[in-house]
Amino acid sequence: MTAPSVPFATWILAGFDPILLVAASWLGWKADQPGKIFIAALAALGIALVADWALTAVGVPLLAPLARTGPTLLPVRSVAALLWAAAAYLLRRTIRPAG
Repeated sequence: MTAPSVPFATWILAGFDPILLVAASWLGWKADQPGKIFIAALAALGIALVADWALTAVGVPLLAPLARTGPTLLPVRSVAALLWAAAAYLLRRTIRPAG
C-alpha cells in the first residue's frame, strides 16, 4: 500500500476552502481576546470538516474534497483556520479599536 499522491495545488486549495474561510473569519471576528483565536480556529476546522464531509457524501464537487480513501489535509486546514481567524481578529481591532 502506498501513500496517496496529492498535487500541490490541492494542498493550497484546502487552505482556501470557502466553508473554512467563512467560519474562521466569522469566529475570529467575534473573538474578544487573543487566546480565543485558537478556539475559533479549532471550531472553524470542525465546522468545515463536517460540512465538507457532508457535501462530498452527497456528491457536491469541492476544491479539496474529503474522502475515506484520500488525505484530509489537516495540517494545511489547521494552519489556514488559524491564519484566517487571526486575520479577522486583527482586522476588527484595526477597524474598531477597543476603548
